[in-house]
Amino acid sequence: MASMNKQLLSRASVLLFAFVILLHPLRLGAQSAGRVDFVALVSPSGGQPEPVRQMTFYLLRKSVEEIRKEVLQQAPAVDLDKFVNGLDVSPELKTWMKKHHTVRLTGEDFTKSLTPEDIVGVPEYFHAYMEHNEAYRGEGFPEPKFTEKEKKSNPAKYQAQKEKYEAAVRKFIAAAPSSVQGMDLELVDVNPYVKWGSVERKDRQSLETRVFGLAEERYLVARTTTDLEGRGSFPSVPPGNYWIGMFGAEAISGDVHLHWDFPVTVRQGETASVELSNLNAAHSSAMAQNSDN
Repeated sequence: MASMNKQLLSRASVLLFAFVILLHPLRLGAQSAGRVDFVALVSPSGGQPEPVRQMTFYLLRKSVEEIRKEVLQQAPAVDLDKFVNGLDVSPELKTWMKKHHTVRLTGEDFTKSLTPEDIVGVPEYFHAYMEHNEAYRGEGFPEPKFTEKEKKSNPAKYQAQKEKYEAAVRKFIAAAPSSVQGMDLELVDVNPYVKWGSVERKDRQSLETRVFGLAEERYLVARTTTDLEGRGSFPSVPPGNYWIGMFGAEAISGDVHLHWDFPVTVRQGETASVELSNLNAAHSSAMAQNSDN
């Protein structure tokens, strides 16, 4: 009987020891985990903060911007210069577009940016300027004193007269800058801005799809959707450095559009409380910086 009691006691001790061993890492895990609680608010210009309701936020091991850079290293964004090279326009206009890094040939800012040298030196601009000012010809507007026949019969005279005429046009433009206003209306058929916008949008959509795919595959820790008060949480998060980010969405209030890519540190057994607002919203990402070109 005593022997049986000893055996039972021995088995009970072994089971108790095994239970403690199994419980030990679970207790350590429970103690080591932390938590992230956040509230997201967006304020319109001159208005009061409003909660960002029913939007998905992600907890990531790497910032969204760094993930985007990683994707761009593998497959760079569409190149403006390469797009310009494929256009059916003069070499001079291509050079101008590359120099100014824009294909937007419309609007007051565009016409104001043009110098007399630009207008005379780029065939499309010169043609548009002359067409736009056709009504003012004969009222002090320079007139050419050379003919196309002289280009073959007397090339030296032709070139000299052409240069003199172009100098006179540049001088006229400088003296009458208002004559440039509205010439962009004559460039509608040449302006590649709409086409570039379409190319850029498709590339941007493709980029964001790849960024989200890489984030989900390698860096995603958790996701949550904010409640009606703009609050969300990420429970049971191992200690470490993380980022609260968004993909393919913006918090909008009036004229303000925001997204976040905010760093947060989780410590053992603690709750990190974060307020996301206009003040700590992320800057426009690289994929959108050329949208006004």
